[in-house]
Amino acid sequence: MTQDQSEHKFPYIVNVCYIFNDKNEVLLQKKARGFGQGNWNAPGGKIETNETPELSCKREIFEETGITLNSIEKRGEIEFVFLGNEEINNYCHVFCASDYSGEAIDGGEGELKWFKIDAIPYDLMWDDDRYWVPDIMAGGNVRKRFYFDSNKKVIKQINLIVSSQD
Repeated sequence: MTQDQSEHKFPYIVNVCYIFNDKNEVLLQKKARGFGQGNWNAPGGKIETNETPELSCKREIFEETGITLNSIEKRGEIEFVFLGNEEINNYCHVFCASDYSGEAIDGGEGELKWFKIDAIPYDLMWDDDRYWVPDIMAGGNVRKRFYFDSNKKVIKQINLIVSSQD
């Protein structure tokens, strides 16, 4: 399924990238402002017009962290549906990377910190993360849709079927 085949509209097409180091840690960012302010999340951002998700991911990671991604692996797609506030719906491409160069430096989007895989602060992240990020940390792939209430709490999740055209 792609964002064009969904029953929902997604004004924001975005990406996140989980970057892993050789110490069994993942890089997270505490969003400094805007949508998701105060939450820890993987760095990433909006995909620009005529930009592929892969190119956007590499650009966003460099802008936000100073890290150059040498290679990335697509690990999923997630639909975020905000009931009663659908103008903020997001369609997210999920990537992972362990082949990179440079040191993590806050590019102004928020504090960056390496977390041990078994010490990810799910209680300080988006409500949905506890349902799918462990699959990514374990090397899996995800295709899900999350529905949120007005308090941005998950009220429903659906596993999406991947069509043979994907």
